[in-house]
Amino acid sequence: MTCILQLGPLTDRFNRALAAEHEVLRLWEADADAMLDQHGNGVDIIVTSARFGCTASLIDRLPNLRAIISFGVGYDSIDVAAARARQIAVSNTPDVLNECVADLAFGMLIDCARQMSRADRFVRAGEWPSGGLPLASRVSGKRLGIVGLGRIGEAVAKRASGFDMQVRYHNRRPVEGSVHGYERDLVELARWSDFLVLTCPGGESTRNLIDMAVLEALGPKGMLINVARGSVVDEPALVQALLDGRLGGAALDVYAHEPHVPDALMALPNVVLLPHIGSATEETRRAMEELLWANLRTFLERGEVLTAV
Repeated sequence: MTCILQLGPLTDRFNRALAAEHEVLRLWEADADAMLDQHGNGVDIIVTSARFGCTASLIDRLPNLRAIISFGVGYDSIDVAAARARQIAVSNTPDVLNECVADLAFGMLIDCARQMSRADRFVRAGEWPSGGLPLASRVSGKRLGIVGLGRIGEAVAKRASGFDMQVRYHNRRPVEGSVHGYERDLVELARWSDFLVLTCPGGESTRNLIDMAVLEALGPKGMLINVARGSVVDEPALVQALLDGRLGGAALDVYAHEPHVPDALMALPNVVLLPHIGSATEETRRAMEELLWANLRTFLERGEVLTAV
């Protein structure tokens, strides 16, 4: 029987089904070092997620590891280079979550602009009889900058068309055939934008890509929406820009040190804070599970994965 090392819990349905079909070592329920010392030589496959990742040091402790099957589109938390050095297959679950993440990004944008979460808190606190909220910002007809025009970025741009928004984007290189304007200089894109949506990958190549220069260019009326990775934003700079009024607002689904959120962000009325729920719908999580299963079963049958990283 194939021995699978599962690094952290996924959905209850998946956890039960995996344990019913395979020998599963549940690392999060055990003394990790003791488990690896006792069973590491027998592990064939790792099942993980973008949240739990997989380090080079863990890979080194599993001499017979053949594949890392991951739940989620991001793989910056997996040491892909270490896996490739040993010809270990790595897969993720792309595409099936594009629409839900784009839905959330646009919902966050509207919330940030129209102060919907703030207004909800205002009503629930019984403050409405004492007066109204400050005027909010319009969304329709505004300028949308997208950092990372991949599949999710394209889905966000598609939604923007329904709001008559102008769209420009920043990538390392232009997207062939794109109808949207390309901006090579990220600071200039921020200066042009009313809203800047982050849909780029995480990892070292994008770490702190959104720094104080970008935030100041976005400006005191501009708003930042992040559904990418917390590492993409210089979080202390973001906090300072918001506190100083150099940035108009932010809507965040991801953070530098999840699940920890800076106290300063939680105290600000012009910030929307979500607990990393970009793909958190029944439909999308089911599709992600199915693709995870497909990758696992295809590897066991043919020695390859369907959606290789």
